[in-house]
Amino acid sequence: MTTTRSFGLACAFAVLPLLAGASSLACSSTGVVTMREGPREYVAADYDKLLSRWTRSERSYAKLGADDVLSADATFEAWEFRWAYVIRYVEDYGIPIDRRKELLTASLDDARTHHQFYVALYGNRPRDADLTAASPAWIVRLLDDKGHVTAPDEIIPIKRPGVLEKTYFPYTTAWRSAFRVRFPVATSAGPAIDQDASAVTLRFSGPLGKLDLQWTLVR
Repeated sequence: MTTTRSFGLACAFAVLPLLAGASSLACSSTGVVTMREGPREYVAADYDKLLSRWTRSERSYAKLGADDVLSADATFEAWEFRWAYVIRYVEDYGIPIDRRKELLTASLDDARTHHQFYVALYGNRPRDADLTAASPAWIVRLLDDKGHVTAPDEIIPIKRPGVLEKTYFPYTTAWRSAFRVRFPVATSAGPAIDQDASAVTLRFSGPLGKLDLQWTLVR
C-alpha cells in the first residue's frame, strides 16, 4: 500500500518536442490552465512562468516508510506552453526569423494531433521507473473528468538527458528516468480530453499504487 502526497516544484523548463531536432523543488503550480488555441504574445522571459503553470509534481510513499515508491514530475506541452517554449528556444539559439515561424507552426500542428508530456520519474529501483519495460511497474494513462481514458500511442525514452533537457527541465537529473509521453488527441472512443472537461489527469498506476498529476482547465 502507498500514499500520495503533493510536493513543490520551483521551476521547470521544457524540451522542444519533435522540433529541435538533486531536483530544483519549490512551489508546485496548481492554477488553472487553458486548452484554447490562438496567437500568444510571449517573449523568452515569459517561459519560466508558463513552465510553472503547466508542470505538476507528486510523490507516492510507502505506507510504512519514508522511501519514495515513485516520484513524478510532468510538464503538459499544450498549445500555450509550446508557443512559449518555441519563443524561448529560438531566442536561446539565435534562430533566424524565417526558421522561427517554421518551428512554431510545426509544434502547434503537432499539438492538434497529440497531447504530449515531458515526464521525469524516480523509483526505488531504476527499472521501476522505466515506462517502456516489457513488464513495467507502472502504466500511464490520460483521463478527463468526462470519463475518457486514453493510453499513450508513443512513449519515447530520453536515454541520456543533456544540457538542453537539464536546463529546460531542471527536475531532470542523472537519477531520474525521462520520457516524452504522447497521447492521441482523439481515438475511436472519442476525444482524449473532452471540450467540456474541467480537469485532466496523468495517472501512473500499478501493483505499487497510484499517482495522479492533475491540471484544472478553464475554457
